[in-house]
Amino acid sequence: MFTDTHCHLTDVAFAQTQPEIIAQAQQANVSGCIVPAAQFTDWQNILALKQTFVRRKAIGIHPWFAAEWNETISRSLKNTLAENPELWLGEIGLDFHRATTPEAREQQQHVFRLQIEIAQQSHRPVILHNLKSTQTLVQILRETKFAHGGIAHAFSGSMEEARLLTEQGLLIGLGSLLLNPNAKKVRQLAAQLPLEQIVLETDSPFMLRDTLNTPANTRKVAEIVAELRGISLVELAAQCERNLQRLG
Repeated sequence: MFTDTHCHLTDVAFAQTQPEIIAQAQQANVSGCIVPAAQFTDWQNILALKQTFVRRKAIGIHPWFAAEWNETISRSLKNTLAENPELWLGEIGLDFHRATTPEAREQQQHVFRLQIEIAQQSHRPVILHNLKSTQTLVQILRETKFAHGGIAHAFSGSMEEARLLTEQGLLIGLGSLLLNPNAKKVRQLAAQLPLEQIVLETDSPFMLRDTLNTPANTRKVAEIVAELRGISLVELAAQCERNLQRLG
């Protein structure tokens, strides 16, 4: 059984079909998911999720929405984490593909640093968004002495970038990019990364150009990874589960 470690289950795209989406995933041997937030307005919907399919919930401010950050959100994040000891912090991080000006990048870094400090203080794993920003992201993790692990989701970087991230205690999220047969770089990474450092995800409902992505596609991601590595789905599922359990 597999876990989709990155599924936006509360997204409006799933609003009318959430039970069916979960049933389809379970039929594909996807037994659970981790649901991260992107904006402050997501938090209550995520906190309200009651399905046993939801293994973990995470709240935070995505780098695309760094401009939303204010003292009210900061206080609410700290209080909500204190009231919900099982919560993770995410989806947070940096996106220098989207933020192209020095001012925008500085704002993202400021908000990311504040959230990492909160994660460190509250002893929570994080779910990280990282696009064209690995060096800066790792520098902030080092400077804040962050030591509670997490997942670098939808990874598409180099082996060297993966090494930098795993040295900080992060797992590498392999996801729906693998469903593109032309994604040769990501497929090479999936074949070469140490098995003890990976988890699987979809980032549903996003990532697929012409169709709605769903957590059931975790099974398809798993089939590709298993084939690339020459291992069974059973072996892959067991190791990914052990990896995820290390985060608590």
